Amino acid sequence: QVQLVASGGGLVQAGGSLRLSCAFSGRTFSSYATGWFRQAPGKEREFVAAIGWSGGNTAYADSVKGRFTISRDNAKNTVYLQMNSLNPEDTAVYYCAAEWRGMGSTGRDYRYWGQGTQVSVSS
Repeated sequence: QVQLVASGGGLVQAGGSLRLSCAFSGRTFSSYATGWFRQAPGKEREFVAAIGWSGGNTAYADSVKGRFTISRDNAKNTVYLQMNSLNPEDTAVYYCAAEWRGMGSTGRDYRYWGQGTQVSVSS
């Protein structure tokens, strides 16, 4: 069974940076696409970024393009989300997700989900 454990969240001032990590276990990581989603209080979950199983393809929400970078290390079974130039609108619980092969930008595209990590950005 696939398990995902997200970490790296915290409190940061506007303009600051954080790097989220998501550790994958239970299957062959290099066969799974992974994505990051976030959910702010009172709002629906939204897509942030995704990366294909080989790392060759990436996709980003317009709101984070140029500020966030998704990457993966298949040797460490880990996917990362580097977040720069953070602003208060980025405050949310961030979730990592995984699906065999396919890379999507909706929650329906992913079968496996991590527990979430809180990111709070103060103004």
